[in-house]
Amino acid sequence: MTEKWVDVCPIDGIEPADVIRFDHGDQTFAVYRTGDDRYFATDGLCTHARVHLANGFVDGTTIECAKHNGRFDIVSGAAKGAPVTVDLVCHRVRIVDGIIQLLVD
Repeated sequence: MTEKWVDVCPIDGIEPADVIRFDHGDQTFAVYRTGDDRYFATDGLCTHARVHLANGFVDGTTIECAKHNGRFDIVSGAAKGAPVTVDLVCHRVRIVDGIIQLLVD
């Protein structure tokens, strides 16, 4: 099976220590840029309240959901703080010619 990479945005389309929403087909993703310019992606909805994580707050490699302040590790997807208990699914990203790309199923 061939991998399918899709363009998300230029690397400067995400501010340092921030997150954006990216929709592809019927999937919603959260794409992150850390303060030290690393890029990650997870499923875009909180596993607790199903709200968009792009409205949350990035602190290091942690995303805090805007609704109930649950926290996830954006590198591993691990649930790190109540009320969240279910991990996020992580997705592979890469940078090609200054464009963030996401591997989609």
